[in-house]
Amino acid sequence: IQPSVQKAVMEGRPVVALESTIITHGMTYPQNLSMAREVEAIVTSNGAVPATVGILRGRIHVGLTDEELEFLASSKNVVKVSRRDLPFVLSQGLSGGTTVSGTVIAAHKAGIPVFVTGGIGGVHRGGENTLDVSADLTELGRTPVAVVSAGVKSILDIGRTLEYLETQGVCVAAFGESREFPAFFSRQSSFQAPYHVRNEEEAAELIASTLGLGLSSGVLIAVPCPQERAASGEVIEEAIQQALSEARSKGITGKELTPFMLQKLNELTDGKSLDSNLALIQNNARVGSCIAVALSKLQKARRKGNLPRREDTTPPQPVVIGGINVDFIAKAQNRVILVGGQTNAGRVRRTFGGVGRNLADCLSRLGQTPLFLSAMGKDEHSESILHYCHHMNMSAVLQLEGKSTATYCAVITSAGELSVGLGDMDIHHQITEQYVSQFKENLCQAPLVCIDGNVPLSTIQYVCQLAREHQLAVCYEPTDENKASKPFLSDSWKALTYISPNLQELRAINRTLGNPLPAGIKHSE
Repeated sequence: IQPSVQKAVMEGRPVVALESTIITHGMTYPQNLSMAREVEAIVTSNGAVPATVGILRGRIHVGLTDEELEFLASSKNVVKVSRRDLPFVLSQGLSGGTTVSGTVIAAHKAGIPVFVTGGIGGVHRGGENTLDVSADLTELGRTPVAVVSAGVKSILDIGRTLEYLETQGVCVAAFGESREFPAFFSRQSSFQAPYHVRNEEEAAELIASTLGLGLSSGVLIAVPCPQERAASGEVIEEAIQQALSEARSKGITGKELTPFMLQKLNELTDGKSLDSNLALIQNNARVGSCIAVALSKLQKARRKGNLPRREDTTPPQPVVIGGINVDFIAKAQNRVILVGGQTNAGRVRRTFGGVGRNLADCLSRLGQTPLFLSAMGKDEHSESILHYCHHMNMSAVLQLEGKSTATYCAVITSAGELSVGLGDMDIHHQITEQYVSQFKENLCQAPLVCIDGNVPLSTIQYVCQLAREHQLAVCYEPTDENKASKPFLSDSWKALTYISPNLQELRAINRTLGNPLPAGIKHSE
């Protein structure tokens, strides 16, 4: 991820993802390069950060330098990369332009909720027989990104495409005063969108609602081409029929069909279709940027609780999610611990720990009393814990009948080296996603969320997903070598802001990510 894009995402500023297939396969050089530069400039001038997505030598790039844009625009043997192509293209170290599907995947993984394109793919004409359906539609059904486009390309079967989007659970809304679903080059398609949003604020509300529900599906905002640059529907349809006939006679199918059709349409309409194409891309960039700006403002207002008179209210608290332990520390008097069943002389003391509890304790002593989410039993230890933690906000901690409070016993040598550790920590499994989700409002407004490695994997993933959707700062304390890698088993770790591993935990994380251990620290402790 380009540093300027990453910084903007982390700060909750508006970012707009842009595809690159239009650069690599949609137009010829150098027109494709000037178009890409112009679209990025439009995004910037409207207050957002452009993030063009592309594949360069086997790596996904979110945000391209001007040199990288020129490389993609001028390269001859680049691949058109959709979901199915990503594994092969990356494994072979190839370069390519990402389709709507490929770009949606990258945008979501980078934490970018708004993506602008010309038009999405759809059900091809005759698709009821060929089953030629674009992966863009299934991607929208399983990835929560808002796509701003001029509807679907008019070379496709628009009616069946809308039906397919409905089946996939994709919310489709026309942008502007009319519900008329645009047909890419032209403003009319004779089909109605299910809904319409009148302006960028309404579009932002729709996107925020989708993200807030936690749905895995996306949103399609269909923006009509500007009136003065739109092509005649009849002229375009006549050219489409002629181009389709030629494609059939030449046996052109699959992912080669769309680039062929667009090129043929440009020839048959004496450049009118290309002129409309450029106009709608520029217009979509402007509208999409304004939507991204409105969404960013909306999310920031909601994170702050939308409270203009903050001085009269309690400021949002940090939230800490993690374990509470009662620790028994046994320190031997002698350097050598006898292990044949004998009693070793030493001192035994009880302390109150747990990584989450320690973090909440420290924050409380610093005057930043957090909401603490944890679990303990209703047993002989729980009253002692509550008494010891009287200065902390323990109101949300679960106290469970029939469960044992987590305990840990450490036997250490006189030199302070750990000899053996035993833990009864099963109760940490009760810090579930269902329990934590009851405090979603607190989490979404928190200036900081801390979570430790004792928490179940599904809960960590839930918190990271919230963090990504609401641009939250999350600190992860790995706890120990066996638990350190939990967020790194998926893309959850990309939502983390801070992490505090020791060397062993860092090694474990490195192994999980498949990275080689850097030279020089292999035997360091």
